Amino acid sequence: MTTKILRSSGASRRGHRAALLGGLLATLLVGLAEAQPIATAEQKRACTPDVYRLCAGEIPNRAAITACLRRKRDSLSDACRVVFEQ
Repeated sequence: MTTKILRSSGASRRGHRAALLGGLLATLLVGLAEAQPIATAEQKRACTPDVYRLCAGEIPNRAAITACLRRKRDSLSDACRVVFEQ
């Protein structure tokens, strides 16, 4: 009996990663919109690492990501903390 192992191609993994990152950024944008009228690209860049570091388990739930970042405000990077304090 022969067993075939399906492996993702590099292109497929890159596409999945791009879709995940795009979804995360869209989620972050909408979540930050609750705190501010419009999240800028700079604000998204400031908080994306914190989302992965502190709240990755909440992806893609934007409300949960925002709540998580607020709960963990003391652990946020300085740049992301500024976004939530504006």
